[in-house]
Amino acid sequence: MIPAKVVLADKLAQFSEHWSPKIVGELNGQHVKLVKFRGEFVWHHHDDEDELFLVLAGEFEMQFHHGSVFLGPGEFLVVPRGVDHRPVASEEVSVLLFEPAGTLNTGNAGGDRTVNTPGRL
Repeated sequence: MIPAKVVLADKLAQFSEHWSPKIVGELNGQHVKLVKFRGEFVWHHHDDEDELFLVLAGEFEMQFHHGSVFLGPGEFLVVPRGVDHRPVASEEVSVLLFEPAGTLNTGNAGGDRTVNTPGRL
């Protein structure tokens, strides 16, 4: 069997909603997800999961209680488990996420932005 390649631009063109991650790949118990966002997300952390945020287009600020990290295209950040964080983007940003399968987007915060079962593209 020959694995199919994933064209990120094609996958990103398939959705427009913000804060709703889509699964585009799986490996070794990890999900590769795409998400678009704009505005402020909720403060949260993940007790058991690290998260990787790779900016594909746009830019955003990852806020922490004691500072921020600004990310642009081609840059990524790993947020360690247990660390409170909140992504904020003044304009739309497209991000690739790499995290363990089952990781909730809102972590410990819950609420109406929680995506319990991300769609697959």
